Amino acid sequence: MSRSPSKERDLTPQEVRRVYDRIGRFQDWQAFYEGPALRELLRSGDFASANSVFEFGCGTGAFAAKLMTIMSADCRYVGIDVSPKTTRLATSRLKPWAARATVELSDGSAVLSEADSAFGHFVSNYVFELLSPDCAAKILAEAHRILSSKGRLCLVSLGCGTSGFAGLLTALWGGHMEMEALMRGWLPPD
Repeated sequence: MSRSPSKERDLTPQEVRRVYDRIGRFQDWQAFYEGPALRELLRSGDFASANSVFEFGCGTGAFAAKLMTIMSADCRYVGIDVSPKTTRLATSRLKPWAARATVELSDGSAVLSEADSAFGHFVSNYVFELLSPDCAAKILAEAHRILSSKGRLCLVSLGCGTSGFAGLLTALWGGHMEMEALMRGWLPPD
């Protein structure tokens, strides 16, 4: 698993919540660099045949809304996020599919409340680079637990670019994470 340049300063779930509560409404602008990988995941994830999808870190629900348009009408979706603001945005965005799509606020725990083998797909996009290695391992174990025996683990994560635009984005992301880590508890509410 690739780690962000700031891996030695991983944020706690509470710090991640504070960051995404502040930037939540602007999170969708990231599509300009996240889009290609997410389109590839949509293409290769076999979501059209999915019967249930669990998304760890659903953010504003933008990816979930795309899923809802390609999944069968009886496919169930559950998304969780640590940010109350993004959870509200995702719930609002998924209203057209409210009968089969739910979004829940997570407390940041690495233990998921879902039943064993309850889902056919486990999705997480651009979340694992925020987690400590220990937390990432626990979430992967939970993903294995809640996935059915033929379930699909679908992950997209930020890698470390070294040249050109990828290198610039890695440097910017690392700087952003370093600043958040240095400012722990010092940032004013939005």
